[in-house]
Amino acid sequence: MDSQKQMQFMQIAMKYLPEAKAILDESGIQLDMSNMQPVIELLTKVMSDAYELGKNEASENQ
Repeated sequence: MDSQKQMQFMQIAMKYLPEAKAILDESGIQLDMSNMQPVIELLTKVMSDAYELGKNEASENQ
């Protein structure tokens, strides 16, 4: 994956991080700066996999 796409995914992950933090807070799981980075990395991996899936499906349908 190119660095521009990775940066876009990081921005999307940061957009939804407050929502994820609220869900975890309600469950009693504290999310702070020390453990936020792995969560962001996980979200970007999910987005990358979803992007590749969509890209492959688009190629198959052409």
